[in-house]
Amino acid sequence: MMYRNNLLISFDFGTKNIGVAIGQMKTNTSKPLESVSYVKGVPNWGKINNIILLWEPKYIIVGLPLNMDGSYQTSTIKAKKFAKQLRNKFFMPVMMHDERLTTIEAKSVLFKKYGYKGLKKKLIDSESAVIILDSWMNSIYFKK
Repeated sequence: MMYRNNLLISFDFGTKNIGVAIGQMKTNTSKPLESVSYVKGVPNWGKINNIILLWEPKYIIVGLPLNMDGSYQTSTIKAKKFAKQLRNKFFMPVMMHDERLTTIEAKSVLFKKYGYKGLKKKLIDSESAVIILDSWMNSIYFKK
């Protein structure tokens, strides 16, 4: 699979909000987009659809929440279901990537940039999506 020069979107799946980030393999850069809130207990598929249509990514990366020992947790199954729904709705490759400790790292990054004002849930979610995407891109580069 060729990933370079392709636009990517990553999702940090949560049960209330889903962080979203965009990235570019050619430049190995990414940035937070937004956090998508749930509507009546389900992901806001209208908003997710708009994001996908606007950015037209070649690949989607979804964070895979695991326990520290690598075992599954309740949210692992939900994130895998979300990834499957993305695959079925948008007919594009969806890869999952380990997201252990991304929230802690995101909080640290945001606190360094903005102090306590940066520690808002929606900012944390989208920054976590950046970290997931950066980690995935780095794993692709270093597999060679």
